[in-house]
Amino acid sequence: MDYDAIIIGAGLGGLSCAALLAKHGLKTLLCENTSQVGGCCSSFDYQGYRFDIGASVVELAWVIDELFEKLGRNTSDYIEFIPIDPIYGFITAEGQRFSYPVDVDKTREVIASLSKEDAQSWERFSEAGSQAINKAFGRVMAKPMGTLKDMIKVSLENPLLLKFMQYFFLNFESTLCKFFKSDVIRASMSLQSYFIGLPPALCPGYVAFLAYSEHEGIFYPRGGMIAIPQGIARAFQENGGEIRFNSTVKKVLLEGGRARGVELEDGTQIASRIVVSNINAKTLYLELVGEENLPAWAKRAIKSYPVSMPSPMIMLGLDAKPELEAHHTIPYSTLDNMNRIWFDDYLNGRIPAFGAGLISWPTHSDPSLAPEGHHILNMIAFAPYDPVDGDWDKIKEPYLERQFDVLEKQFGLHLRDHLVVAKVNTPKDFERMLRHPRGAVYGLQNDITCSAAFRPGIRSRAIKGLYLTGASTHLGGGIAPTVGSGIVAGDFILNDLA
Repeated sequence: MDYDAIIIGAGLGGLSCAALLAKHGLKTLLCENTSQVGGCCSSFDYQGYRFDIGASVVELAWVIDELFEKLGRNTSDYIEFIPIDPIYGFITAEGQRFSYPVDVDKTREVIASLSKEDAQSWERFSEAGSQAINKAFGRVMAKPMGTLKDMIKVSLENPLLLKFMQYFFLNFESTLCKFFKSDVIRASMSLQSYFIGLPPALCPGYVAFLAYSEHEGIFYPRGGMIAIPQGIARAFQENGGEIRFNSTVKKVLLEGGRARGVELEDGTQIASRIVVSNINAKTLYLELVGEENLPAWAKRAIKSYPVSMPSPMIMLGLDAKPELEAHHTIPYSTLDNMNRIWFDDYLNGRIPAFGAGLISWPTHSDPSLAPEGHHILNMIAFAPYDPVDGDWDKIKEPYLERQFDVLEKQFGLHLRDHLVVAKVNTPKDFERMLRHPRGAVYGLQNDITCSAAFRPGIRSRAIKGLYLTGASTHLGGGIAPTVGSGIVAGDFILNDLA
């Protein structure tokens, strides 16, 4: 064998798994089809500005700490995290502005200025959120959840999960409305449903507690989001791990129904004891493994998964400080509007009139990402892969201008006055860059029917010696779940090869 393990894709899940395997002495090769690490948690330099791709902040950072502890290292030696405070700024439909600080009591004061009734509800919500994040849902990020047996075992080890099980079956909207009455307060916490790519009406209820989790600490890595995968990659390489960039895997090599290596696009074949995939599970099984090599049940199962919604990104370089107050700003959008974006626009192939649900201002936290006195804004949007408006490659400019118009007329943000650089990454761009089918940045859809044990398993059930990490498996997309998937996969492999 050329290697003990070959990892396909240098996203956070693949890197985390690779680092653990190398730490334990396995000869490990990581094949990445681009020229850098990170996938949807990365950054790129463009005309003097460093723009982030995908992820914009870090929540539940303890999962990264757990990874580095397993590697016998300290996170702070590899990644410098900058605390973010306030967490979010908001702009209401009337142009009113407010922000939520990290401090829970100070947030209650902000809410009280808008709704005294909801200030009392915030106390109940934050208490429940603390239990949910610290003792129930949050602490399963690095635990196996791939089978019903796994889920039962984790629940028995953590009885609080049973208390919060209702939030698996309530949707996000019902959960939020259970606590808060004011439309403004609900709107200020509505966007979190789209953090896993679903509207409030379809998103599982436990996701609503993300609005609390950020009060446990929210961070930005100095040097841009790419600093996180770069830190993990450095630990991997220090233990002898090898990374090959610009190396696209064309095929998973099989021998007797078992994964035994990979073939690259240039025809190079590399043998290994096991293979780990960090790319979209549908691409892995239907293209790299091949339908002809799958059992009938596996072929039906993987084809049944809908991919997640795509997320176009607008990246702006400005020659002046924007009229904002926080690293993240959410323009006002009600729960009803969040649902309309999905049911009326997305499902019908229409680009929403205003799809920029989150404005990220990285230079608020790290000014070094832009030339002195300049700033960066990243606008994360929601829109279909095949819009009826036309092909994405041809409508980038009109799309950008329409978003500028809404920001100016509806929210008073005059960004064109200071625009130096503008770039739009469309769903097609994400598909080409990162091999995300239909630009699906969250992997597979993540409603309750496609969560945990109902997602493709970390240890493949169809192909022996094949393992999965990343957004398509475990608990879905996001920094903490994907790093967690790498930890779980690493533990599985080390046990299986022992």
